[in-house]
Amino acid sequence: MLTKEEFRKRIEKSAILDGATGSWLRAHGMPRGVSTELWVLDHPDVLTELQRGYARAGADILYAPTFQAQPIVLASYGREKDTEAINRSLVALSRKAAPGCLIAGDLTTLAGSCDSFDPKCFDLLVENYRRQIRGIIDGGADLLVGETLMYPQEAEAILTAAELEGAGAAIYSFTMQSDGSLFSGAEAGPVLRELEKAGACAVGFNCVPADNMTAGLVMKLLRFTKLPLICKPNAGMPVINAQGLAEYDLDPEGFARVMAECHAAGATLLGGCCGTTPAHLAALKKALSETGK
Repeated sequence: MLTKEEFRKRIEKSAILDGATGSWLRAHGMPRGVSTELWVLDHPDVLTELQRGYARAGADILYAPTFQAQPIVLASYGREKDTEAINRSLVALSRKAAPGCLIAGDLTTLAGSCDSFDPKCFDLLVENYRRQIRGIIDGGADLLVGETLMYPQEAEAILTAAELEGAGAAIYSFTMQSDGSLFSGAEAGPVLRELEKAGACAVGFNCVPADNMTAGLVMKLLRFTKLPLICKPNAGMPVINAQGLAEYDLDPEGFARVMAECHAAGATLLGGCCGTTPAHLAALKKALSETGK
């Protein structure tokens, strides 16, 4: 893995992150009720097509599809014993798909898996993240990303697990309200500031609808941190179509306009979450190039 200093040098002043994975896979044949991670291993060509599309669109960093590959989730499919191997294989698949990009091992929220007020909960989180991180490291990832986090304790658990496993660079993003509050009720800004003190390489948000409030959220969060700020919103608001799939109301050009505003406001790690596609990323890349990114 990259060290923190190596990662900072690689991203320099800014970098482009990838777009959505789950919503794209569902639109391309992945049924409901399955493990995304196990489905990808059974259908690697679908993921390869997507990640190559993001690489062609200009992504510098791809998130490996390890999102929910923790033992506590894989246990629902009888595969918890394979946690390390599954994470290792998913990272390697992403590396093969886009060898020119940095590959981030993706860890997400475990909200609901235990009572955050229970002293044993933190230990459970650390145990789950440790096993996932071990597989990610063995798979050859360049960095870790904790994304769609909901509680400060989750980021703390990932930090602890990463240190115990000897991981290097790690970045963190939370899903949050447009006013900058986490869904746990905590204010996001102070949480990001504490992560900076703890050694995070970048902080910010994802899975927030891209709209005319998004640049304001960027500016609010930057009052609390000097780290590169992650801005990875959804393609607007979802609408459920006749097939039961979520469609998002921002086309690539509309998404790119919002992202250009976020970049002007100070966000430097820019990408997309739910509903975004390689076309959204290509429009983002074009918009940034026109501003001299």
